[in-house]
Order: sequence, then structure tokens, then C-alpha cells
Amino acid sequence: MATSDHPAMQLNTGTRSHNYYRNAVEKHWDPHEIDLSADLEGAAELPEPAFTGLKQSLALFGAGEESVTEDLAPLAVVLEDIEDQLFITTQLYEESKHTDFFDRYWREVIHAEEERRGQELSSPTDAKWFNEPYDELFERNERAMARLLEEDTPETRAKAHCHYHLTIEGILAQTGYYGLTLAYGENEPELPDLPGLVEGLKLVRSDEGRHVGFGMAKLKSLVADGEVEPDLLRETVDELVPLVQDSLSGDEGASSEDGPGPSPSDLAEYAYTKHEQRMQQITSASEKIPDVDELTQLEA
Repeated sequence: MATSDHPAMQLNTGTRSHNYYRNAVEKHWDPHEIDLSADLEGAAELPEPAFTGLKQSLALFGAGEESVTEDLAPLAVVLEDIEDQLFITTQLYEESKHTDFFDRYWREVIHAEEERRGQELSSPTDAKWFNEPYDELFERNERAMARLLEEDTPETRAKAHCHYHLTIEGILAQTGYYGLTLAYGENEPELPDLPGLVEGLKLVRSDEGRHVGFGMAKLKSLVADGEVEPDLLRETVDELVPLVQDSLSGDEGASSEDGPGPSPSDLAEYAYTKHEQRMQQITSASEKIPDVDELTQLEA
């Protein structure tokens, strides 16, 4: 039998998962092609507290990208549909790219500025950047994903998507990237522009929008088919939200209500609004999840 005739290779090019896969292929980007030269100049203008805060933010999100790259593997094992498998391969690749971007930024911008200031070179994996709620959040995500290999049921799949796609990516990462983009973009006069960081974050957020959309689509299917109740999704995420809030509460880079950049209350409102929109789109039969192009544009 020719390879193209094998049932596993019969792709339904009209499916949502295949569209996510194709969107990922068409929107490929290379973290090493982003110009960081202007960021070297901008970092030199940062006051010491802001520079420390930037390092903590980058450490948190860089570690998060590395962690979810490792934790995604069980989902890749249990998904049987070829279109789903194709998409998951792109997500694994993209999470690795995000890790690469944050690592490169630390080496080429953070270390260069630390050297200029006569400081000891720091590491983005130093324990000082992370608190217990942050560690707990990612440990719970790891357990939820690993549970799929022990008992693959609609409930364990729903919980895995809630931990990974709705909370880690949809709330923690997207809100944090949104805040950093506003703080170091052209609209914040009290902080220097870091255009390379902003460009990288825009591309990362576009990828994450696609990832979140995939998770939403799988959850909507589970709810629509009556395999899980909407309350399970809300209860799972509600248990994790306090950990998200506490994860960032010790972030020295977090803006105060009166400081530069978006305030904590602004970011909390952004996170709440986005999450409620997603939950409505997942649980309401009359609501549709935006198509993949809309998702990547909305989050970028």
C-alpha cells in the first residue's frame, strides 16, 4: 500500500486542527532574526529597580516556556487524530522557540548590560526569581498532564487543557506578555523602548493565541458532546487563579498603581475579561471560537 493511501495519512484539510497546523507553518519565525541592537541602548537607560524587575519578568516567562515544552509530551501521546498530532508537533516546536528567544535575550541584552554596570552575571534559572506559588502552579500542570498517561478520560483531558491552555498560556503568559509589551513599547514614555523584546513578545503572543484556541476547541467539543460539564472547567481554573496572582505578586518588575506601565489592577481586569470571553465561547452553544487567524491577531 502506498504511504499516501494509509488511513493515518488521510488528512481532512477542512478540520480546525489542520487549520491550526497550517497557520503555524505559514507564520514561522526565527528568534535569532530579531534585531536586539536598540534594546542594548534601551537597557542602559533603565533605573536599577526597573532593570531588576525586567530580569525577574524574563526569568519567570523563560522558565515557564521551558517547563510547558517539557510538560506537553503526554498530550502528544494520547491524541489519536492525525490533525491533532500535526498541530501538537508545531506547538512543541514553538514552545522551544520561545525558550530560545528568552535565553538569547538574557545572553545578549541582560548580560551585556550587567557587564556594562560592573555587575556579576546573573542566571535566569536562579531560585531567587521564583516563589512557591509559581512552582506549585507548574507542578500542578505537570501532574495534570502526566495523569493523561495513567487514565485518559474526558475529565482528565479537560483538566489538562484547563491547566495548560486556559491557565498557564491563557491567563499567566498572555497577561504577562501583554503587560511587558505595554511597558516597553512606544506608548510608555517613562520607560525606554525595547523594540526587540516587544517584537519577540508579539510573535510569542501570536503563537500562544493559536495554542489557546486549540485548547478551547478541544474543551468546547468535550462540553458540546456532553462528556464533561462546564462547571468542571470553571472549578479547575478557579482553583488555579490564586496561584497565578500569587506567582506574580513578588515580581519586582510589576508596576505599582502609580508607577510606569500598566497597573496590577489593569492587568487583572485584562486577564478577567479575556478569560470570561473564552469561557463563554467554550460553554455556550450559540458562541463560536474565533478562527485561527483571528486568534493570532487578537493576542498579538
